[in-house]
Amino acid sequence: MEKIINTNENEKNLNGINDNILVQKYGGTSVANKEKLMDVSQNVIKEIKKGRKLVVVVSAQGKTTNKLIEEEKEITENPNSREHDVLVSVGEQITISKLAMMLNDLGYKAKSYTGWQIPIVTTSENESARIKWINSEKLRKDLEDGYTIIVAGFQGVDENNNITTLGRGGSDTTAVAIAASLNTRCDIYTDVDGVLTADPRSIENAKKINNISYDEMLEFASMGAKVLHNRCVEIAKNYDIDLRVRTVKDGNPTKGTRVSDTKNLETYSINGVTRDSGVCKVSVFGNEKGLNTYELCDILAEKNIDIDLVTLENEKNINSNDIVFTIKEEKIRDIKEILIDNKQNLEKLNIREILLEDGLSKITVIGIGIANKVSVISKIFKILKENNIDIHMINVSEIKISVLVNLENSNKALKEIYNYFF
Repeated sequence: MEKIINTNENEKNLNGINDNILVQKYGGTSVANKEKLMDVSQNVIKEIKKGRKLVVVVSAQGKTTNKLIEEEKEITENPNSREHDVLVSVGEQITISKLAMMLNDLGYKAKSYTGWQIPIVTTSENESARIKWINSEKLRKDLEDGYTIIVAGFQGVDENNNITTLGRGGSDTTAVAIAASLNTRCDIYTDVDGVLTADPRSIENAKKINNISYDEMLEFASMGAKVLHNRCVEIAKNYDIDLRVRTVKDGNPTKGTRVSDTKNLETYSINGVTRDSGVCKVSVFGNEKGLNTYELCDILAEKNIDIDLVTLENEKNINSNDIVFTIKEEKIRDIKEILIDNKQNLEKLNIREILLEDGLSKITVIGIGIANKVSVISKIFKILKENNIDIHMINVSEIKISVLVNLENSNKALKEIYNYFF
């Protein structure tokens, strides 16, 4: 859990949301050029005219971060992780200065901050740091003095004053963390009008969801939906932040989707179907001494390797709890480094064999209470069988049912399951 601490204890509003302050976040496409920066400025000004004080978190413009990484590769194929973070954090710094200058030019006081200037203090893991605390005193003072604050997303600083980055979805995480430190609402602006029941690139008739619970949104984020990153949803849930996913249409913000502590008691509803491609199945078999599963999980956690669809299996005639789980394919190299090619860890963990199976995709049906409906699970099985789609793994929780299928069958599986339930 990322713990957001406001260092000014007297200014905490623990009994209610601060309605006078609003945090907004704009992604790279929303700030890609001068015209789009002007659109953002006008949207900010509309809120200022309503009497609100704003903190605006922004990403790097357009493909800036990708271009920086390309330039990095021209220098070295194996960059030092500390210097990598210094380089890729530059993009957001350019955006905040441009937006602050534009607002000032339009007659509205604005001031920009990088992560280290606030500071947003993080752990020391480069490229995937987690927020430890935020000093919001500086933000509050500037807000009281009439400034609109523009903050660089995606970045922070560790306790040794090293610049760090937060990894994928880092700007969303920055925005919600600041909202938590100020105890106020957070609006995430994207290219789409809220959270949809499926990825519109795969499902043309995907529908907008008006309200969704934190837990359901966590599943959407974790299972491949690209609208919000799961870390920002975790923070919103932990601090009960009113989180909204919106867009600007015809110059006005839409209502979008509200993410909150929504409950659907005694009922079940299906809110969406997601596809997470690029999944690898990892099977770890223990020797006669028995697999040391808890130490295995500790090692994976130290490397920031998230695992999913976890099952424990018992082989006959061997006193061993074998474990099967899934990871993202980009983590295969890490698995090889810390397990397959690491003789010391193989011996310490009592590992007999490790099998990797990539080229898989995870299809997930999401909705509160669906796990209690055997008919839902039965229908998913029937749909896949009728379409000759093999299931490699299945996982069921209170609000989701996930099946692992071959990547080449995933598009058909997604569409057939979606079309039945929607």
